[in-house]
Amino acid sequence: MPVSERALHFLKALVERYIRDGQPVGSRTLAKDTGLDLSPATVRNVMADLEDLGLVASPHTSAGRVPTVAGYRLFVDSLLTVRPPSEDDISSLRTRFDVRADAKSLIETASNLLSGITHLAGVVMLPRHERNVFRQIELLPLSDARVLAILVTSEGEVHNRIVHTERRFTPSELEQAANYLNQIFTGQDIKDVRKRLVDDLRHTHTNMDQLMLRAVALAHDLVETAERRDDCFIAGQTNLMEFGELASMERIKQLFDAFTQKREILHILDRCIAADGVQIFIGEESGYALLGDCSLVTTAYRVEDQVVGVLGVIGPTRMDYQRVIPIVDVTARLLAAALRQ
Repeated sequence: MPVSERALHFLKALVERYIRDGQPVGSRTLAKDTGLDLSPATVRNVMADLEDLGLVASPHTSAGRVPTVAGYRLFVDSLLTVRPPSEDDISSLRTRFDVRADAKSLIETASNLLSGITHLAGVVMLPRHERNVFRQIELLPLSDARVLAILVTSEGEVHNRIVHTERRFTPSELEQAANYLNQIFTGQDIKDVRKRLVDDLRHTHTNMDQLMLRAVALAHDLVETAERRDDCFIAGQTNLMEFGELASMERIKQLFDAFTQKREILHILDRCIAADGVQIFIGEESGYALLGDCSLVTTAYRVEDQVVGVLGVIGPTRMDYQRVIPIVDVTARLLAAALRQ
């Protein structure tokens, strides 16, 4: 059904008031906020129309109305007036990015900044690269029959692990094993390397001695770590406890479980990789039941015109969208600039 201009005017006022106060909005308050000279009966009729359209709902504990997910969606898509970030916000964001820091430090900084400025939970996906290549592996002897295995990839990442072995290996034996692995795998995609290593471990070759088998097992563990690149930093989860609709112990426990596991949140962020501009998931639109009372505002960040990750904020559905959206957008641009340098 079409929504009249007057009804849209009332919906906008209702959503803005509910975002600000977090309380159901009554007809008297709404008439005052809209500045229209209408009778209380007329206002109630407009609100009834909005309720029939599924844009607002009446909580059983109050005569006032609150926005539904559909109401928020109409508000965000058609009625929202985005407020540019203040100079103080932009200055605070820009000065905190240390271009000398490594990628993980910059990602952590971005999540903390998003959380600090919006007073919500900031989430930033680690940069993802299309191709991560096996560059070199080293095996170094330590005391007490231990070996230090070091893997370097084309992205400059270094992965290492200390492993207890069944016997001591001499430096020359470990060098021989590392040379064997480097000769076979240098320059190959990490995913392909892992498949080959899994195959070697499943089908032991008769001509492969125990040292080489041990080296293959060590390499497999390191390559698996290097391949498991999907992760994100989340900061400011406790900010959500300030919102009454999320503050029950059961609700907070569920949200913190979601933040700890990350898997579903990463799945949502993954859906935004190929999207243009800011993406907004309101309530159940995320497809994740534990975030049914929350909204996510996300956008991708780019390095050399290639999308490598997604960042955003998680908060209640009544978050201040007009302020949050530009903050998320500016943070993505500043993070991308810092990563390029």
